[in-house]
Amino acid sequence: MLFGLGLAAGGMAVGGIALTAGTAAASSAAGPGPGTERPCTYVLVHGTHSQGAYWLPVAQELTLLGHRVVAVDLPLHGSQAFVPESYQRQDLAALATEPSPVAALSLDDYEKHVTRVVRRAAAHGPVVLVGHSLGGATVSRVADSVPHLLHHICYVAAFCPSPVLPSPDACTAAPENADALIPLDQIVGDPERLGVMRLNPRTGDAADLKALRDMMCADYPDNAFRQRLGTMQTDESTTAYAGRAVGRTETWGRLPRTYLRFGKDRTIATKLQDRMIGEADARTPHNPFQVHDFPTASHLGPLDPAPVAHALAGLAPGASA
Repeated sequence: MLFGLGLAAGGMAVGGIALTAGTAAASSAAGPGPGTERPCTYVLVHGTHSQGAYWLPVAQELTLLGHRVVAVDLPLHGSQAFVPESYQRQDLAALATEPSPVAALSLDDYEKHVTRVVRRAAAHGPVVLVGHSLGGATVSRVADSVPHLLHHICYVAAFCPSPVLPSPDACTAAPENADALIPLDQIVGDPERLGVMRLNPRTGDAADLKALRDMMCADYPDNAFRQRLGTMQTDESTTAYAGRAVGRTETWGRLPRTYLRFGKDRTIATKLQDRMIGEADARTPHNPFQVHDFPTASHLGPLDPAPVAHALAGLAPGASA
């Protein structure tokens, strides 16, 4: 999951995405002048129940380091979000049954949306594609589809499915994820009937709030947790969780890739992160993950976005290790 807030310097909403442009992106659409390198663009994909705005603190840091950044809103998320009418009224009985258009979404929809963004960004220079949590499945799918448009891919405490664990659902059910906190008691309604996993971020129930906080960011101060909770969305597609997202070795497997490993993650357990890294490396031993370890980070990552931004900045062409 990813839930965040903040405004990136120079940011604006464009076609359902949040866009920031750093100094390296100041050239016109015709491209940079003679003797200059084309700027790198970071395309950032959010996780479940989230939106592109989560990335804006990291995007601001990347922008100030001179990079272009696009924080994507997946379909019916963020600027396109579906908000149940009963959620607005906090009618929990109605919320348990109100239909959701999010139920019709799949990883195919997420892949197509992000691929369109990548194609536009790649016209202006190298692209680094980054995903957090459920967003990792989309990264794998896009990397498999258009590897020639990507300079580097990065998983931030994210699902990286494999032939043994081919979907986010399969990853979640792995024994290495046994210590993860799954919000089963916080789900509103029947996911099988609704087609979505529905949560109520506006809950005032102390037990629900504790469960969500422990899952996402037990180390955050009270106000920071409430801020993150305020950006959550109610619905995420169960079909997306069930979607296959196994990259092929000849496409996804040839791209340089990095994993940001969060050592106190209670949503995608660190043991599961290690298994996914190991299975990917076993498939492409000639091209293993570069791993950056954040040993004290919870699922939302460090409260200070600078360390994550600096790790991502190191993935740009010509960046020093």
